[in-house]
Amino acid sequence: MAYFYMQISSITRGTGRRATAAAAYRSGDRIRDERLWNSAEHEEKRHNSRVAREYQVTLPVELDAVRRVALARAFAREIAERYRVAVDLAVHEPRPDGDPRNFHAHLLATTREITPTGLGAKTGLDMNWRERRRRGLPDHRQEFINIRERWATLTNDALREANIDARIDHRSLAAQGIDREPLPAIPLNHLKMEQRGLHSDLAERLRAEYRERVARRLERQAARDGLEVAPREPQAAASAALSSAVSTDVEEIRRRARQAWLQLRSKEQQTSTQSSDRSQGSDRETPEHDSAAARLPQDDLGL
Repeated sequence: MAYFYMQISSITRGTGRRATAAAAYRSGDRIRDERLWNSAEHEEKRHNSRVAREYQVTLPVELDAVRRVALARAFAREIAERYRVAVDLAVHEPRPDGDPRNFHAHLLATTREITPTGLGAKTGLDMNWRERRRRGLPDHRQEFINIRERWATLTNDALREANIDARIDHRSLAAQGIDREPLPAIPLNHLKMEQRGLHSDLAERLRAEYRERVARRLERQAARDGLEVAPREPQAAASAALSSAVSTDVEEIRRRARQAWLQLRSKEQQTSTQSSDRSQGSDRETPEHDSAAARLPQDDLGL
C-alpha cells in the first residue's frame, strides 16, 4: 500500500540556513551559478528573511524509476506555474543502509515571483495574509491543505496510469474514518543513532508518548464497551501494537521486494520474446504502435 508523506518547510536566515547551502546539499554538488540561489539570497535584506521554500515528498515505491521522476517533475511544474516561481528539483533514491522504500524528491522553490526583470514580490505560502485577502486567495492553512491534496491527486493519477491499485490519501486518519493512532514519527538521525547502538532520549520519548496514546484509546474503548481493563493491560497492548506494526512493516518491505523482482523478470522475459518474434517475422510486418513504456522519456535520474 502506498503511503502519503509531504513536508513543507522554509529556508530561513533566522535559523542559520541558506538557500545556496540547501540547494547544494540536495543536488549533491557545489553551487557555482550566481544567477538563481545567490540572487535569492541577495534579494532578502532582513536578518530573518525566508530565502526559499522546500517541498519534500515521498515517491511511490510501486512506480518504476521513470514514472517516479515524471511524477516529481509534474509536481515541480505545477508549483512553478501556480506561484510563478523557480523550482530546483532533486530526486533521491534510498540509501544503501536505509529504508528500501525511501524514494523521495526535494523541491526547492524561490519565495518570490520570477519576472522578466528578476525576482519580484513574495508569492505563494510566503505572501502575507493581507495580500492574500486582497486577492481573494485562501488563507495559509487552506493553501497548505490544497497543496497536499494536489500531490495526492497527481500521485494517484500516476498509480492509476501504471495499472497499480495502491492509492494515497492526504487527509488525517480521523478524516479517513480510520480509528487508530498514527505511528510515532522518529527523526532519521535518531533512528541511525540507535542503529549504531547509541541511546536516543527523543526516540524513547516519542515511543512512550505513542504507547500512552494507544493506552488511553484502549481505555476509552473498554469504557464504551463496558469492559474492565487491568491497569497494566493497555500499556502492554500498546507495546504489542507498536511491535506488531514494525514487524508487519518489515514483512511488507520483503513482500514488495519479491513482487518487484518477479515483475522485473516477467518484463525481461516479455521483452526477450518480443525481440525474438520481431527478428523471425517478415520484413513487411511493423508494429502499429510502441508500448507505453517505450513512449516514456528515458531518464538517468541526473537531475
